[in-house]
Formats: sequence, structure tokens, C-alpha cells
Amino acid sequence: MSQAVGPFANLDEGALRALAPHGAVRSFSKNAVVVSEGDETDSLYILLSGRVKAFVSEEDGREVVLSTVGVGDYFGELVLDGGARSASIMTLEPCRFFVIPRGDIEGLIDRNPAFARHLIRMLIGKVRSLTQKVLDLALKDVYGRFAKFIDENAVEQKGMRVVPERLTQHDIAARIGGSREMVNRIVKDLAAGGYISVDAKQITVHKKLPSHW
Repeated sequence: MSQAVGPFANLDEGALRALAPHGAVRSFSKNAVVVSEGDETDSLYILLSGRVKAFVSEEDGREVVLSTVGVGDYFGELVLDGGARSASIMTLEPCRFFVIPRGDIEGLIDRNPAFARHLIRMLIGKVRSLTQKVLDLALKDVYGRFAKFIDENAVEQKGMRVVPERLTQHDIAARIGGSREMVNRIVKDLAAGGYISVDAKQITVHKKLPSHW
């Protein structure tokens, strides 16, 4: 779950238009595909409200979620090299974006050093994250990746550790690179053992998950 707050988090639409005069606001409903993997990269999207996921998918419908993006952050930075989009973006809730066309991006980098520095850090972070995903897929089994996902996303709420996000088993499988059937088995076994409980709104962790399954 992304906790990043980008350099545009505190800017309103007027300030963004001053930075990128040819930008425009676009709105999308929940579960809308904003851009698709392989599309021409022609713009940068700044998230004004809502939350999205970046994912890649196979022809059979299987997908792997690469990251989630929140308010004030952005995606589409590959516009800098003009190559095709490397991932698809889908809204997780109703979203509004400020969309900056390619022609404004270089000027924005020149005029806004804070953005340029954040862009560099973001790209470095993506390389580190993708490297870790490759290591996890190679060295951890599905249960190990599930346990790591729970540990990284659980937060303290009212004395309990919870994953405060409405996630289906399909969602979790896509995040960790596993099948829904395997996630279903893991969740059932952990719930039966009193380690976790799952409801429509969250996953509650009652005790430390076992190191092996």
C-alpha cells in the first residue's frame, strides 16, 4: 500500500495550471482503466483525489500489481523517453487527475527542481521495489510472500494490527504473485488457527504469523 506523498500534494488546480499551462483535469469512476500497458506514453498523470493501482497482466486474465498510488503522487514518468507504457493503471475508487501533456514535462523539470529531484528518487525507488519483487518471487514461496504482504501493510488501530483495506483474495493474489486458490487456502488455515480474521472491510492480525505454512 503506497504511503508516498508527492511534490504536488499541497497544490490546487490553479497552482498546477501555472506549472503546466496545457494541463487538464480528468475524472474516472471506480475500476476504470486509465491507461493500458503498451499504450503510447503521451502524458503525466497527477492524482488529485482517489487511489489507483499499477499492474501488468497476461492474456488469460492473471495480473500482478506492481504498486498503488495515492493523492499528490503521479504516474506516466516514462513519457520522458517516449516509449510505450510499461503497465496498466486502474482506479480503486473514483479519481480525479491533473494530466500534463508531454510538451509541458521538460519545461516543468527545468522550472521545478523539487519535482525533478522527486522524479529521480521515485525512479530509483521503483528500481529497488522491482528488484525486491524479483527476489521475493525467486526465493519466497506464496505463503512467505503473503506473510510479508500482511506485515508490510498492517497498521495499529485501537490496539490491534489491521490491514485497513477492502481486499478480495484475487486482489491479494495479484499483489503477491500467486493464485486466488492458494491465497484462499492460506487465509482459511490462518483463520482456523486464530492468527487472522477477515471481514468485508479489513484483515485483523491477532498474533504473529508462523514462519512456515
